[in-house]
Amino acid sequence: MSTYRTSSGFARLSDAPLNSFAENVIAKMTGNPGYTTPLVSMATLTAGQTAYAAAIAAAAQGGRQLIAAKNAAREALLSLLRQEAAYVQSIAGEDLPLLLSSGFENMSTNRTQVPLSKPVVEEVSNPMSRQLGLKLKPVYTARAYEVRMSYVAGEWQAVGVFTQSRVVIPDLTPGTTYTLQARAIGGSTGYSDWSDPVSHMAM
Repeated sequence: MSTYRTSSGFARLSDAPLNSFAENVIAKMTGNPGYTTPLVSMATLTAGQTAYAAAIAAAAQGGRQLIAAKNAAREALLSLLRQEAAYVQSIAGEDLPLLLSSGFENMSTNRTQVPLSKPVVEEVSNPMSRQLGLKLKPVYTARAYEVRMSYVAGEWQAVGVFTQSRVVIPDLTPGTTYTLQARAIGGSTGYSDWSDPVSHMAM
């Protein structure tokens, strides 16, 4: 019988995707009957993820001290995730569905590099006032999608990382035209190229 190993690839994620990864692990392991005695409690893991998210937000304002604090919070969270990954592997090493139910991924034995396709924006809409809806064509092997926007030429602002190919962007300024791009996260290469830019006015 095959023995599966948890992937440590999450350690290579950038800040926002790593935070989303930790949130997903917490959501999937909370109450999971396959993991009744986690090495790292959900309370401890949640505290580490919450501290990291706060440090990311603070570091966005700049400053060496805030960036150093964010990096320290990242290393603390990675340590917790590595411990939990080892626990998951010890429980589900021969049961791939159980391993994947934890939110962690299995280590791929396929050495072929399969790059992610560039996302295609199928539709941009106005679902409600001050919102834009973005519909992407799903990308094979993508784990999530990162979206950015701009309303000043050449100045991009991160929107966030989303696990679904349909995204709603809130709190926009009516009458302002926003340019949007998305890229896929996952596969064997980490990130795809950014999609072709699309522009739409918020209502």
